Amino acid sequence: MAALSEAPAAAHGPVRMVDRLAGSNLLALATLLLVTFLALAPGFTGLPPMDRDEPRFAQASKQMLESGDFVSIRFQDEARLKKPVGIYWLQTAAVSLGESLGVPEARTTIWLYRIPSLIAAIGAVLLTWWTAIPLVGRRAALLAGLMMAGCLLLGVEARLAKTDATQLLTVMAMVGVLARFFMASRRGDPLPVGLSLPAVFWIGMAASILIKGPIGALLVALTIAGTVAATRDWRWLGNLRWLWGILFTLVLVSPWFIAIMIQSKGAFLQESVGKDMLNKVAGAQESHGGWPGTYLAVFWGTFWPFAPLAALAVPWIWRQRRTASVVFLLAWLVPFWLVFEFFPTKLPHYVLPVYPAIAILIAAAVCDDGLSRSLWARIVAGLIPFLALVLAVVAVGAVWFYQREIAWLTLPFAILAIVAAWLAWRRLGEDRGAEAVLACLATSLLLYWGIYAGAIPKLQAMAISPRLAAAAQTSQCPHVAAASVGFREPSLVFLAGTDLDMPSPEGAADFLGQGACRVAFVDKRFEPAFLARLAANGTKADPVSRVAGININGGKKLDIGVYRSP
Repeated sequence: MAALSEAPAAAHGPVRMVDRLAGSNLLALATLLLVTFLALAPGFTGLPPMDRDEPRFAQASKQMLESGDFVSIRFQDEARLKKPVGIYWLQTAAVSLGESLGVPEARTTIWLYRIPSLIAAIGAVLLTWWTAIPLVGRRAALLAGLMMAGCLLLGVEARLAKTDATQLLTVMAMVGVLARFFMASRRGDPLPVGLSLPAVFWIGMAASILIKGPIGALLVALTIAGTVAATRDWRWLGNLRWLWGILFTLVLVSPWFIAIMIQSKGAFLQESVGKDMLNKVAGAQESHGGWPGTYLAVFWGTFWPFAPLAALAVPWIWRQRRTASVVFLLAWLVPFWLVFEFFPTKLPHYVLPVYPAIAILIAAAVCDDGLSRSLWARIVAGLIPFLALVLAVVAVGAVWFYQREIAWLTLPFAILAIVAAWLAWRRLGEDRGAEAVLACLATSLLLYWGIYAGAIPKLQAMAISPRLAAAAQTSQCPHVAAASVGFREPSLVFLAGTDLDMPSPEGAADFLGQGACRVAFVDKRFEPAFLARLAANGTKADPVSRVAGININGGKKLDIGVYRSP
């Protein structure tokens, strides 16, 4: 089974610069760090808490800091036993650091909770490059890392205080080690010796288990099974030090699992495996269902703007399917993808751990001049400028529709992005694939700045919870007790306080009558019953303001009155 040649095709124009950067580890790392920063910086600190998953994670981490209990995971009074504790520890560490550095109101500053996701996304980009070097060579490795830096789905997950970017980092650490052992074996080179690579693999395994349970281990198992089945060779796995590694992993992960099993009296296992995981296998959970093929359909958006290049690389991948590098990449990609295609529960980020494999395959095809040149390929490539135009129109149109404003900052970025996307399409027609990749990257960077820095900050209609929390604050009360009727999003709990009550309209009126420094958020639908109860109780309440907007979950229009006890 042959390996791909590391000799790149003849370079011209901007590709010469890529080769110079790829030839030096220091320059390649600096390039990837700079590009990833440019891709992820816009919107990172400005986005409000994004309901519903992000504020659930952040609120549970905040409650750890408030209670000093770093074993149990809770959202208000409800135990959150679906996921392990790793991400909460990382978030509490980031917020604690922010507090020590003097960040104002650190515990309700959502971007502090996002820092682990941001660092993990940057690390995943760097590890994509590191993983790709023994598989496809340095030029392709750099291009693959740049594609992951511009990938839409990774950009979204880097801006959310959730598990998925962090899980990707742990997966890339493990897969990168496997790639080195496998390729050394196929080329007949001496297998890497020492403990450094096995340590990276098993630390990645332990971190993956503490972040998201068995998902990372599943991917590794499927990758190993696929490569062994294709090559009938398992000897390269021996240097992973299995006995030592499994014991080391157990030492790292067991203390918390034992503690939570004792504290929850076995409920953690029942909830995380018996309900959460098995329910996702048995049926669509939380209305996130879909037919097989759903991930293939949404891939055109989630891997934008590079998804059309994946379609153009398919003929080359088929021709190279017996090449060692492609065997490994397909073993990483195909089994895991198929497993989740046939799971009833569908969420786009579930298949993020295999996106680096797709990026590496595209980069290898590009560097081998292997992208399809047929008429259908030309048509498919036309999706690059078309989708850029669609995204730009949607961003500008959303600001006008919801705010009746023109997103002036978005317009120049959008125009330049469409031009870059058109240039990518032209370069593909001229068989200059590497330049097309760079033009696609420019497209994504420009639109990210236009959307995250220009359009989203103007969509105040979507930022209901921050406006409610701000309306509740008063200089006369260091702590305001709050109740909410008709608006129950986790972001409001995170911003308004862990003790946020969610009573009936009558209960909210009674709540205001129980003392000073209290505020009630009452949706217009429930105000008649709320005001009638206030009158019956003889309770006075000051109408502070009204907050109108669109609930990001479901798109329902809301008009919420803010009432404060005298």
